[in-house]
Amino acid sequence: MESTVEQSPEYQAARRQVQRLRGFYAHLAVYLAVNAGLLVINLFTAPERLWVMGPLAGWGIGVVIHGAAVFLRGRFFGNEWEDRKVRELLQRQQQSRS
Repeated sequence: MESTVEQSPEYQAARRQVQRLRGFYAHLAVYLAVNAGLLVINLFTAPERLWVMGPLAGWGIGVVIHGAAVFLRGRFFGNEWEDRKVRELLQRQQQSRS
């Protein structure tokens, strides 16, 4: 049986944020490991041409976007913004009916 704390909306939100953080850190770890391997392969097979920069940059953009989604979540279009917009829309609807 879950405790009252574990059922609270604050706990659930914090748990979801921790899961998002874990997902980002796993993504970052895989990115670093795979690209380190690609760099080693590149340096041994064609050191005169650094083809590894393509995958490094492309996947790196994805990692940055993932990080922004995790760490900046709610800063721009979070719950407060949604609540404010809902109030504004309700107010407009009430004014249009008057």
